[in-house]
Amino acid sequence: MTDAFIDIPGVRNFRDAGGIGALRRGVLYRSGSFHTLTEEGARRLKALGLRTVIDLRSPFELEVWPDLWHCLDHETLNLPTLPANREDLDRPWPEDQAELYPFMAETAGPSLAATVRRLATPGALPAVVHCAVGKDRTGLTIAVLQSLLDASEADITAGFLLSNAGLGLLDGPTPYRDETGTERVSRPVYAALLASALAWIGTHHGSISGYLRAHGVTDEDLSALRTNLSA
Repeated sequence: MTDAFIDIPGVRNFRDAGGIGALRRGVLYRSGSFHTLTEEGARRLKALGLRTVIDLRSPFELEVWPDLWHCLDHETLNLPTLPANREDLDRPWPEDQAELYPFMAETAGPSLAATVRRLATPGALPAVVHCAVGKDRTGLTIAVLQSLLDASEADITAGFLLSNAGLGLLDGPTPYRDETGTERVSRPVYAALLASALAWIGTHHGSISGYLRAHGVTDEDLSALRTNLSA
């Protein structure tokens, strides 16, 4: 799957999410944020025919690190996976990865439902889904979409783990500064993390389709999504 990576200057971890299950190549991409996108990177995105950008970050992250577009023409949707920011006193983001993934599954329903509805719309593709580095929030979102396109668990997991290569995490954690300027540690992903989020969905909703229906997605939306994204 390493051939899925595409060099977009100024964007980390950019790759094609297709080529597994019924999800075809060239319609759905995933990445880190575009806040350091270069003009050359924008030219390469234009060559991909990009029509929709779905940004899973919080409004605060967008304020601090707004995406750069260099006059690209597309629709941008901000569909946060998590509560407003890390310091939200009602729903603080868990620092521990093992706690974060089930938490994301619990809070991501509205974002995932809106993502499905947008990608099911004529003219929405090609699209890119991104968060800060394209690893956790993007990882869960893409896994849900791939599952709806009949990708196997093994292929979904293998694609999820590619972020370790895309972010230079194959040798372990690396330090970084978040949107508040706080020094944090970026940790590699592993299969059990994604499995825990998908297990939360299964336990509480029976299936991914059931989870999405609980957040307003219709059978017609799911059918249109498959038609748009299928090979």
